[in-house]
Amino acid sequence: MNNQFVFLFDQSQNGKKELLGGKGANLAEMTRIGLPVPYGFTITTAACNAYYDAGQVISKEVESEVVEALHTLEAKTDKRLGDPANPLLVSVRSGAVHSMPGMMDTVLNLGMNDDTVEGMAELTNNPRFAYDSYRRFIQMFSNVVLNVENYFFEQRLEDIREEKGYHSDTELTAEDWKQVITEYKSIVLKHVKRTFPEDPKEQLFLTINAVFDSWNNQRAVLYRRLHDIPGHLGTAVNIQSMVFGNMGDDSGTGVAFTRNPSTGESKLYGEYLINAQGEDVVAGTRTPQPIASLKNEMPDLYQQLVETCDLLENHYKDMQDIEFTVERGKLFILQTRTGKRTAQAAIRIAVEMVNEKIMDQRKALLRVDPDQLDQLLHHRIDPEHKREQLAAGLPASPGAATGQVVFDADEAEELSKGGKKVILVRPETTPDDIQGIVAAQATVTSRGGMTSHAAVVARGMGKACICGCDSIKIHLESKKFIAGSTTVNHGDTITIDGSTGEIFLGEIPMIEPELSEEFQILLRWSDEEAKMGVRANADNPVDAEKALEFGAGGIGLCRTEHMFMDASRIPTVQSMILSETTEERKEALDKLLPMQQEDFKQIFETMQGHPITVRLLDPPLHEFLPDKEELLVEVTNLQLTDPHSSKLHEKQNLLRKVRLLEESNPMLGHRGCRLGMMHPEIYEMQVKAIFNAMANVIDKGINVKPEIMIPLVSHVNELKKMRQLVTTIAEQIQGETGKAFDYLIGTMIETPRAALTADQIAEEADFFSFGTNDLTQTTFGFSRDDAEGKFLQNYVDNEVLKRNPFVSLDQEGVGKLVESGVKLGRETKPALKTGICGEHGGEKESIQFCFDLGMDYVSCSPFRVPSARLAAAQATIRHEQITSIKEPQYN
Repeated sequence: MNNQFVFLFDQSQNGKKELLGGKGANLAEMTRIGLPVPYGFTITTAACNAYYDAGQVISKEVESEVVEALHTLEAKTDKRLGDPANPLLVSVRSGAVHSMPGMMDTVLNLGMNDDTVEGMAELTNNPRFAYDSYRRFIQMFSNVVLNVENYFFEQRLEDIREEKGYHSDTELTAEDWKQVITEYKSIVLKHVKRTFPEDPKEQLFLTINAVFDSWNNQRAVLYRRLHDIPGHLGTAVNIQSMVFGNMGDDSGTGVAFTRNPSTGESKLYGEYLINAQGEDVVAGTRTPQPIASLKNEMPDLYQQLVETCDLLENHYKDMQDIEFTVERGKLFILQTRTGKRTAQAAIRIAVEMVNEKIMDQRKALLRVDPDQLDQLLHHRIDPEHKREQLAAGLPASPGAATGQVVFDADEAEELSKGGKKVILVRPETTPDDIQGIVAAQATVTSRGGMTSHAAVVARGMGKACICGCDSIKIHLESKKFIAGSTTVNHGDTITIDGSTGEIFLGEIPMIEPELSEEFQILLRWSDEEAKMGVRANADNPVDAEKALEFGAGGIGLCRTEHMFMDASRIPTVQSMILSETTEERKEALDKLLPMQQEDFKQIFETMQGHPITVRLLDPPLHEFLPDKEELLVEVTNLQLTDPHSSKLHEKQNLLRKVRLLEESNPMLGHRGCRLGMMHPEIYEMQVKAIFNAMANVIDKGINVKPEIMIPLVSHVNELKKMRQLVTTIAEQIQGETGKAFDYLIGTMIETPRAALTADQIAEEADFFSFGTNDLTQTTFGFSRDDAEGKFLQNYVDNEVLKRNPFVSLDQEGVGKLVESGVKLGRETKPALKTGICGEHGGEKESIQFCFDLGMDYVSCSPFRVPSARLAAAQATIRHEQITSIKEPQYN
C-alpha cells in the first residue's frame, strides 16, 4: 500500500489519476513531457479521505510531507514563502478525479502579507501590481477560508471606484489599492472578529483545510449527483508557484480549447485578458477577448500556444481545455483537462479525430456520452417565424428555450419544482448558483465570456446559455432588466437561442432538430459494433414512425391500453367495464374490436416487417373510469339540486361500480394476466384484432411476426392458460382467412416469483421481456409515485442508495432477479429471446448490464433510441475489452 500523501510534479513515482486527481496527474504529465508548467506538488485524494476520517483534521504525516515538499519548491524556485526580500507565492487549487469545473475552491497569491507585498513591489518595480495582487488574495482567502461573502468586498470596491470616478479596476493606482486593502481588512475584522492572518504557513494550512472542506460543499455535492460522480473519491490539492498575468500589458491570462467546445470545429478556441489573473476570465467580471486576437497582439506567443495545444491534444488524444498565463511575455501552462463539450461538438470531434487518424473508430465511440445525444433530439427555434431581437450576447451553449424570467437561483429552483419553465438571468453566475442553472430551461448573463462559469456548466448539462450580453442592464433589486427601450420584468416570458446568442420577447415556436452527417456516421459505427438490438416503446403509428426514424430495430413494447384511452373510445371502454354480464361485456368488446384492429394494422404497416411486441391489456380497469372523489362531488350536487333526475341515477350506478372496482393496492391487484384469467373475453378481443390485422397486411405483402406478450405472469399456469387462449384464436382466424400466421407468445417478467421460477415459465414462453419498472417496485416494496415523491431523493442525497433505482437499474438486487430470470429461462430454452422494456432500456449502465447478461435487445422511448444504440455499441466494446484482459495470452 502506498502511504505517501504528497508528490512533487516531477517525481517518477507520481501515482495515478485516482490518487493525484485529474489536475494533479496532468500537471505531472505535462512536467514530464517538458512543457512550461510552474513547479509545485500535489496532496493526494488519500490525504483528503484521511482528513475526513480524522474528523476534518490534517494529520501530522500529511503536514510533515507538505512542509518537506514546500522546502523542495522553495529550493527549485529560489524563493521562500514569507521572505520579504524574495517571496514565494503559491496557488492552492482543488483537483478531483473527475472534472468538476468551478465546484470547489481555489486561492491564488497565497503568501502575501504586509511585508511580502512590499518585497513584490520592489522586486517587480511595479507597486500597483503588488498591491492589486494582495487585495485579490485578501478577498479570495477571506471568502474561501473565512467564509466572508464576496458581496461585501465587491460592494466596497465599487463604492471606491465611483468615489474616484473610475470605470474599471485597471484605473486604480497603487495608493488606491492600499486603501482597498485597509478597508478589506476592516471587513474581515467586522465579520470574523479576528485580524487577517499574516503568517504564510498558517494561510497555507487553513487553505488546504478549506479546499478539502469544499469537496462536500452544497454545489459540489449537487454536481456529483448530477454527473454520477462517487462521493468517496475525495479531492486532491495542488500547490503551485504563482505566475502573474497582471504585471502589465506584456502579461495576461486565458483559457484555450483545442477545438470549439460548442460546434467541434477543429480550430483553436478560447479567450484571454491582458493584465489580468485567471479568475478574471472565469468569474465573468470582465468580458475577455477571443483567442484569435492574441495572434495580432503577441504573434510569437500565439504560435507557441498553438503548438502547445496541438501537442497536448495529440498526447491525450482528446480535445483539451487549457489554462495559461503570460508573465512578461513568457508562456506558462497552468492546467490541461479533457474539455467539456456539447453533444454536437462531441460527435463532430469524435468523427473528425478518426478521419485525422488520432484515434480509431472504437475509441471514438467510447468518447461520446450516450446521455449527451438527448441534447440533439429536441426542438429549435423555427427560422421561418418572424421575430424581433431584443438583445444579443455570446452563444455560450446551443439550443433554444422559452421561460419566465427569474433573477435568483433559489427562486428558479422553487418555481421549477412547481412546474414552471423559467430562464435564469444574472449579471454573472457563481458556483453557488448551480441549483438555479439545473432548474432553469436556460441561463443568460450580462457579463462573462464563452469560458465563464455559466457557459461551462450549461454546456456540460446540455442547456442553452447566453453570456456577455452587456446590452441588457440588470436590476436585481427591482427584478427587471432593460434592453434598449424595453423593460423585461420578473415573470415575463422570453425565448433565447443559445446557438446565436439572441434573446426574444415572448414565446417563439420551435421545430424538430436536424441531425448532422457526423451524427449519422457515429450511429452507423454504433450499429456496426453493437451485438445487442435496440427497440422502441411505441403505442401508435406516430411513435412507431419516430422509432424507425431514430433507428430502432423494432417495437419492444406496444401498450394496448393506450389505444383505449382515446377520448372517442372511452365511452365504449367504460360501457365494457360497467357491464353486468359477460354478454353485455362482449357486446361492448365487439364495438372495440374494429378500432383495435385498425390500430394494429396501422402499426404493422408502419413497421414494415420489423418485430413488434404487443402487450395485452395490463392496468386495472378502474383506471378507465372517472375519479371517485369527483363522482362523489357530482352525486352530492345532483342530490341537492336535481334529486329525481335520470342523470343522478346514472352517476350513482357509476359510483357504485367504481367502488366495486376500487382496490387497496391496484399495482398488486386485479391487473395484467389476472384480467385475462377472470375476463378472457377482453384478451380474446385483442388477440382477434391482432390476427385480423395480420391477415390484412399479409394481403399487402407485409411480412409481420408479432410477439404477443402476456403481462404480470407470476405462475406458469397463468401463462399456460393465456397461451392456450391465443393459439385457439389464432387457429380460428387462420381457418377463416386461409392465412398462415408466424408469431411468438411470451411474457413480461415483472414480479420476483416470475424471475425465480423462470425455468418453469419458459416452458410456455417463446420470449421474456423484463418489465424492470414494476420489477423494481415489487423487489424493493416501493410504490414508485410515493417513493419518488416522498423519500427516494433523500435516500440518494444521503447515499442510502447510490442512484434512483427507477432511473438506473439496481444491479445488486433487482439485477440478480433479472440475471436469475435469464439464466433459468435459457436452461429450459437455450434460444429463448430476452430483453427489457422499462425505461432502464435507455440508460447506459443498465444497457451494459443487459449486454453482459447476454440479452438480445433493450427497448426504450423513441427519443432515447439513438442514445441506446451508442450505449449498446459501448457495452459491446467494453465487454470485449474486459474479456480479452481476462483471457490467458499465449505467444
